[in-house]
Amino acid sequence: MDFYLGLAQVIGVHTLLGLSAWCVLQTGQVSLAQGGFFAVGAYAAGMLTSMAGWPLWLALPAAAFIAAVVAIAVGFPALRVKGLMLVVATTAFAEIVRLFFFNLTWRVPGPEGTPIGPDGSLGFGGIRYFPSNGWTSTEIVLLIWGLVLMVMAVLAWLDRSRVGTLWRAVGEDEVAAQSVGVNLTAAKVSAFGIGGAIAGVAGSVFAHYTTHIEHSNFTILLATFAIAYPILGGLSSLFGTVLAVVFIQGILIEGLRFLGDWRSLLFGALILLMMLVRPSGMITSPLGRLLRGGRAPDGQSDAGNKEKAHA
Repeated sequence: MDFYLGLAQVIGVHTLLGLSAWCVLQTGQVSLAQGGFFAVGAYAAGMLTSMAGWPLWLALPAAAFIAAVVAIAVGFPALRVKGLMLVVATTAFAEIVRLFFFNLTWRVPGPEGTPIGPDGSLGFGGIRYFPSNGWTSTEIVLLIWGLVLMVMAVLAWLDRSRVGTLWRAVGEDEVAAQSVGVNLTAAKVSAFGIGGAIAGVAGSVFAHYTTHIEHSNFTILLATFAIAYPILGGLSSLFGTVLAVVFIQGILIEGLRFLGDWRSLLFGALILLMMLVRPSGMITSPLGRLLRGGRAPDGQSDAGNKEKAHA
């Protein structure tokens, strides 16, 4: 049972990470900075609860806010570059964050006199909020998936609001969107900021259920997973991201563990195959349209498409 509870925790955290990348991808930007925002949230929340004594219900939103501010700061310079250059720039940012925490040493006396805090290459241990407050594995799973449902509800509302419309318009054609008065800066930076906040929440929970984090947790592979989930699942559906995380983490990573490093080859082949066969993602079937509330992949309703077809 502990194995399945642990797997549910991993899938929940990676779902939050995938949803953070979903926001940015909606605007047509491919960013590998989500791992950096994830790391910022993890270290910020860990410091607040273990070093400053904050309760988790305050540390989570504070870490999300810090990650969002960092994401917005990254989002403005990112407006100057597109495509491959944006990928390179955000990859460099994620590496800068990782190396910053690799060299960060800041320890304070803990409750029992033992130093606690980030210790450079040795990582940041002693994040004991859950064990110290008697949280069970089941309660941690419920917390994580409660956050997942909350984030999905907010993103579903945004997707049906003016914000979602602007994101999709920018993602489809920046020039056309700008010609009708869409503020590209507001659309792109807001996607970065909201995505950064969600990644910060994911990192916060990750730091607390693992109790020990280090720079090697935030490599480029983590950012690759982040953008792979919504691409595989389909950008037109939030549920697609969840399905992609379950498939990759539950089946490919854990279910095929006996294959060892061959799983990395399968992961790359899966991405390539999906881009060739189903570039719009897994959820493009009638079931997918039902989950989207009848909205077609391009943002129009199926009924509207049928009327156009008859016309």
